[in-house]
Amino acid sequence: MKNKIYSLVINPGSTSTKIAFFINQNVVISQTIYHSNEELKKYPNIISQTPFRKQIILQTLTENNINISKIDYFVGRGGLLRPLKSGTYLVNDQMIDDLVNERYGSHASNLGAIIAYDFAKQYKKLAFIVDPVVVDELSDIARISGLKEIKRRSIFHALNHKSIAKNYAKAIEKKYEELNLIIAHLGGGISIGLHQKGKVIDVNDALGGEGPFSPERAGGLPVNQIVDMCFSGNYTKQEIMRKLIGDGGLVSYLGTNDGVKVRQMIYAGDKEANFYLEAMAYQIVKEIGGLYFAAKGEIDAVILTGGSAHNEILIKTINEYLGHLVKVVIMPGENEMQALVEGLFRVLNKEEEIMTY
Repeated sequence: MKNKIYSLVINPGSTSTKIAFFINQNVVISQTIYHSNEELKKYPNIISQTPFRKQIILQTLTENNINISKIDYFVGRGGLLRPLKSGTYLVNDQMIDDLVNERYGSHASNLGAIIAYDFAKQYKKLAFIVDPVVVDELSDIARISGLKEIKRRSIFHALNHKSIAKNYAKAIEKKYEELNLIIAHLGGGISIGLHQKGKVIDVNDALGGEGPFSPERAGGLPVNQIVDMCFSGNYTKQEIMRKLIGDGGLVSYLGTNDGVKVRQMIYAGDKEANFYLEAMAYQIVKEIGGLYFAAKGEIDAVILTGGSAHNEILIKTINEYLGHLVKVVIMPGENEMQALVEGLFRVLNKEEEIMTY
C-alpha cells in the first residue's frame, strides 16, 4: 500500500451534501454544502438530483485545489438496500441498480453510493460504502413482534454504532468481538442496540416507531389510539407519518427539536421543558434497561453517543438511573465522515474482508 492514500467521502442528506477529503485517515478538507428548496424542487425525485450534486462536489473540489483524478478511493454513505451484514462493501452494478430503482426505499443517502460509483468508474478507481442503516444482525428471537404478519426489522444508525463500538474497544485494548455493549445513539432519532460479541442482536427500529421518543420522533405509542387516529378521517397517511417522524417527540411537546434551545429553556426556569426532557431520558433508560436484562446483565459498558450526548442535563439524568448498575461511557457526537474513512482503512489494512453485495 502506498504511503499516502487520497480518499473522498460523500454523504448526501435531504437538504445538504457533505464531502470530506482525506489523506490516509486525516481529514484535510470537510465541507457541508446546503441546498435550498428552490434548488431541489426542480428535480422530480431524489435520483434525478445526481448530476446537480455531482457538479457541486466537483466545484467544491476545484475551489479547494483538489484534483479528483488523484483520488484513490471514493466512499459513499450507504443507502436503503436489502438487509446486510455489517462491513465495508464494494459498490457494484447490482447495488446501483437497487438504489437507482429505489427497490428498498427512497432516501437522499442512496445518492452516496451512486455518486461515488460514477466518479470511481470515470477515473478507474474503486467505490465503497460502510455499514448502511440496513445492517441486520438480529437474533431470531429479537425478530418476533407479537403479530404473525409483522416481523421486527433492523434499521438503525449502524455506521455510528459500529464506529463507536470499535473505537471504544480499541481504547480499552480489547476486540469488539470480545465485548457486550449497549450503545444508545441519541440524535434526531434514537436507536439503542445490544452489541453482543461483535453483532447487534437487538435494536429498536428508529424509523419504524419503536423505542423511546426523540427530539423529533414519537417512538413507541399505544397502538389502539394510533388506530383510532388513522381511521378518524381527520388525517391522511402522510399526515400521520409526519406526526410520527418529524413532528413527534420534543417537537410535539415543546415545538422544537433543537437540544441547545431546550437546554436554554430549562436553564431559564421552564419547568415544562425540564419535564419533557426528563420523560425522554426515562424512556431511554427503559429501553437500555430492557436490553440489559435481555443480556442477563452481562454488559461491559453502556455507551451514550450522538448529538444529544452533548446535552449535560439529559446525560446527568440518564446517569442517575444507570450509574449504580453498569459502567456508563459518554462518547458524544456523530462523526460519520471519519467513520466512513475508518471503514475503508479496515479493509485496506486487511483487518476486515471486503464485503460483496
